[in-house]
Amino acid sequence: MEMFIDPHIHVTSRTTDDYEAMRKAGIVAIIEPAFWLGQPRTEAASFKDYFSSLVGWERFRAKQFGIVHYCTIGLNSKEANNEPLAEQVMELLPLYAGKQGVVAIGEIGYDDQTAAEDKFYRLQLDLAKEMDLPVMIHTPHRDKKKGTTKSMDVSEEHGLAPNMVIVDHNNEETVKEVLDRGYWAAFTIYPHTKMGSERMVEIVKQYGPERIIVDSAADWGISDPLAVPKTAALMRKMGIPEEHIRMTCYQNALTAYSQSGQMDELDWLNAEPIDQTKKMSGNSVLRGGQVPRVEGPSDRVEN
Repeated sequence: MEMFIDPHIHVTSRTTDDYEAMRKAGIVAIIEPAFWLGQPRTEAASFKDYFSSLVGWERFRAKQFGIVHYCTIGLNSKEANNEPLAEQVMELLPLYAGKQGVVAIGEIGYDDQTAAEDKFYRLQLDLAKEMDLPVMIHTPHRDKKKGTTKSMDVSEEHGLAPNMVIVDHNNEETVKEVLDRGYWAAFTIYPHTKMGSERMVEIVKQYGPERIIVDSAADWGISDPLAVPKTAALMRKMGIPEEHIRMTCYQNALTAYSQSGQMDELDWLNAEPIDQTKKMSGNSVLRGGQVPRVEGPSDRVEN
């Protein structure tokens, strides 16, 4: 069975049907970056509960469908503009960044490229350096090229090595500079916007597979949790070599985020069989009358 990693997906907003489809398509591991909720949070306590769910319930829920869940912890750029609240969130971040399964500080960076965003981006870069964690950068949707360049410039000012920084939401306008400067270049495959699978194929053809990462960033909006395996299938159809597909849809993400010391291929190769009778804090993925899936040795899908 072909294996994929989706290193940027917001599964808190996805359904159990999505988890089942992802695992059937070969996704063995995912990374869920901390992000906003579609509307601003108003209290630090809501961040605390959200971060707790990323390292707790969602990690448990993914395991119930045979997927290993990791996350990144950070204050997103949109909410950095509420400075009094952002100051409180900064006090929470070190408490969660060292938890099991946290593979980076992120997704952080710029949105409107304000002074407040710059302030909290820099503070979080310092936190990542202090904790020896990679950084996941969210490049802005507006004035993307300028914001991407600034993100890298500031990262270097704070002494982070480019190989420890994953620059996400790239496009044709930003990819060359990101790769030329030695950073990981991640691409969000969204339906009809950002970066489509066809454009992704052309980028891999032009630049090759080195330090290029494919992800879905699927969330509560119109998005596709199967974007990584679908893009891999299109790459194959368009003649991209198998090794290039493996690097961009699996290995590069593993190499980049395993620098955290929290992610290892053995986490899924030697994973325990699925047992949906298990609970977390008394809660189950099942509802009344549903039959739990319990794998035995003969039920395991060999990768």
